Amino acid sequence: MERDIYDEDHEAFRDVVKEFCKRYVTNEKREKWDADGQIDRETLRAAGDAGVMGLSVPEEYGGAGMLQDYRFRAIVNEEVIAAGAGSLAGAFGIQDDLAVPYLVHMGTDAQKQKWLPGMATGEIIGALAMSEPGAGSDLRGISTTAKKVDGGYLVNGAKTFISSGASADVVVTFVKTGEGNRPEAFSLLLIETSSEGFDHGKKLQKMGFHGHDTAELSFTDVFVPEENLISGTEGQGFIQLMMNLPLERLSIGVAGAAAAQAALDWTLDYTRSREAFGQRIIDFQNSRFQMADVATTVDALWAYIDRALLAYRDGKLSAEEAAKVKFWATEREWDVLDACVQLHGGYGYITEYPIARAFLDARVHRIYGGTNEIMREIVGRQLAGKR
Repeated sequence: MERDIYDEDHEAFRDVVKEFCKRYVTNEKREKWDADGQIDRETLRAAGDAGVMGLSVPEEYGGAGMLQDYRFRAIVNEEVIAAGAGSLAGAFGIQDDLAVPYLVHMGTDAQKQKWLPGMATGEIIGALAMSEPGAGSDLRGISTTAKKVDGGYLVNGAKTFISSGASADVVVTFVKTGEGNRPEAFSLLLIETSSEGFDHGKKLQKMGFHGHDTAELSFTDVFVPEENLISGTEGQGFIQLMMNLPLERLSIGVAGAAAAQAALDWTLDYTRSREAFGQRIIDFQNSRFQMADVATTVDALWAYIDRALLAYRDGKLSAEEAAKVKFWATEREWDVLDACVQLHGGYGYITEYPIARAFLDARVHRIYGGTNEIMREIVGRQLAGKR
């Protein structure tokens, strides 16, 4: 089915993204990213220069000012993932969907002036640090503390599973600034990774997204100046996280849909060209039935995602609706990728083929941003009339 949510400006931007992918998303680049375990700064700066990254940064700080119209970010996901660069799409997502929005929506004027221009150009890389070795989806269980001292805070603790954690220059960090686990006990601090006592830790070896770094972070008496407290108000961290979670979960759903579309396209090309027993793979009835299921699933997925994109643009995407998008889209993504790997036969298991890399990348979509079980709990509690 033809999608109708993009106008001429969006399609013109798609051409920009395609040209960027043609120039910077090469086999040589992908191999280097996987070998190094992270995206090189040259590529990220080129993305900033091209306007492919930094879309969420307001125009007055050098960005495109497209935070509310997520359709532009959706196009980036569609084209970069179609180019077989899931790791690069992930790096863009951390910058534009996680790190930048906290500054745009909640940062002080001084914080915006200090970091947003560099984040628009790719000179400054941001990350978001919530999860800890002993606390994942249960954010109230964190133990990283920020003790008030003269002029700021001393931060002690550790974070794990931090995307862009090894390459980040500044990390939006969820910390305890009070006693107990009441929402008012938590705050968000902007922690510069050059600070004394900050340690990037080791890069984690993951199943997928090999070219996008994920790291452990540790803090040993890291001094963070008071002006790095997001919004300048202590005790707002939990509420601030809740405010941005719908965007994070929408972004994961969009990435899942983009991966499903790419898998469909790759598999159509493969099954139309590959022959077995004297005929094309797609000429076998089972293959045609499988592809019919996949194509219909992808159509339905885009119809749902497109409604969510417009709801977000209009300020109507609730936390519960975003949770639905995240878990349903990523479950369907997994169904599609599993079927498409099978249709590739042995080649679907070889990471030289984009379908294999996409399959490995997709597994985390049902885990991060809140596991799909947690997403179902959020939706289920609403349906039960609970908060």
